[in-house]
Amino acid sequence: MPPIRHIADRSSEEGQSARRILVADDDPSIAGLIQITLSDPRYEVVAAANGFEALKAFANQPFDMVVLDVMMPYVDGFEACQRIRAQSDVPIVILTSRDGTDDVVHGFELGADDYITKPFKTIELLARVEAILRRVEGYKSRRAPPIVRIGVIEIDGPRHRVAVRGAEVNLTPMEFELLYFLAANAGQVFDRETLFREVWGYEYVGETNLVDVCVRRLREKIEQVPSRPRLIVTVRGVGYKLSEG
Repeated sequence: MPPIRHIADRSSEEGQSARRILVADDDPSIAGLIQITLSDPRYEVVAAANGFEALKAFANQPFDMVVLDVMMPYVDGFEACQRIRAQSDVPIVILTSRDGTDDVVHGFELGADDYITKPFKTIELLARVEAILRRVEGYKSRRAPPIVRIGVIEIDGPRHRVAVRGAEVNLTPMEFELLYFLAANAGQVFDRETLFREVWGYEYVGETNLVDVCVRRLREKIEQVPSRPRLIVTVRGVGYKLSEG
C-alpha cells in the first residue's frame, strides 16, 4: 500500500513552503490523529503504515522531520531510525507506549532526537513538533556569534558544522544544539532541567535520562577518551558544562 498523503497549503504566513513530516505508524487511528493535529498550512504530512514504507518514502523525497512508532511490522521504528540516521541528520521523533523504559533510551542511542509517549495529547504533539522545527530552522534566538570556537572545538552555526581538532564531526540536530548551547555558555554549569528547557524547547521530563544519553553520545563523538571526558565535564550534584580549556 503506498503512503497516504495529507497535503497542506504549500504557503505559510511567513511565505515559506510547508514543512514536510513523515509519520510511520501501523495504527490508522494514531496516524489519522497525527494528520488531523498537523492539519495546518505550515505542514505537509506523509503517512506510512510501517517502517518499510517509511524508508521507501524517505528515499524518494526530502523531509523536515520523521515521526516513527516503535512497534511496526516488517521494519520496526528502531531499525528505521537507525537506517535514516545513517544517511541524514533530519530530526527523528520516536513514538512509544512504554515511557521511562529502555525503549526511550535505546531510541536516543540510535540517533532519535525526541520521543512522544502514547497515548499523547494533541496539544503536546503540536508543541513538540513546533519546538523541534523552530530549533532546526534557527528561529530560536542565539546567544553566541555564528561561529563559536572553544578550545579544540569550532562550531559553524549557519552551516551546521562542527570540527574537533580540525576534523569534522557529524552530529544529529539535537546533539548539535546541545553542544552549541554549552559552547555559547562555556564554563557555566547547567542542570538537566535547564538544558532540557533551553535545548529541547519545553519543560523537563524528569522520568527519563534523555539529557544524559545525549551527553553520552556527544562525548563518544568529540572526546578522545569518552570514559574520561575533558570537554563536556560532569559537575557532581549539579549538571554539565563545556570546559573553556
